[in-house]
Amino acid sequence: MSILVLGIGNTIMSDDGIGPRVVQRLIDEYCFPSGVSLLEGGTLGLDLLPWLEGISRLLIIDALETGKLPGTIVRLSGDEIPSAFRTRLSPHQVGLQDLLAVAAFQGFAPVEMVLWGIQPASIDPGTRLTEGVATQVEMLVENVLEELRRWGMAASSK
Repeated sequence: MSILVLGIGNTIMSDDGIGPRVVQRLIDEYCFPSGVSLLEGGTLGLDLLPWLEGISRLLIIDALETGKLPGTIVRLSGDEIPSAFRTRLSPHQVGLQDLLAVAAFQGFAPVEMVLWGIQPASIDPGTRLTEGVATQVEMLVENVLEELRRWGMAASSK
């Protein structure tokens, strides 16, 4: 089994950078079993396609417009994921929707997909997360680690 943990978002657009920040924290603080890859995908969109080849499970971390209070964490899976991007938060989400569609068209879409998202407070230019989102980074890290444990891929602290 191969798993990709993909953090997407723009780190110079405040809370939109949550995905890459969470992935970087996972890289810095944990060791993962073989078969688990972590990638700060930024805003690369279709350029991420080669990373999906051979992946059986995809775990995405991103800022997501939910209409809920800033800092609210949501978990989506399967068919819920593409529909979550109908309300665009930022241009990179069109890239992710296209990426998943092209992967499916080429026959190598992951068998299972999970998105851990968070409602941003701001996507204005800036390199810092807002307070409400920053306080949820630890919870997002724990949610990702728990998802990996459910998939039989427990991480260990460095």
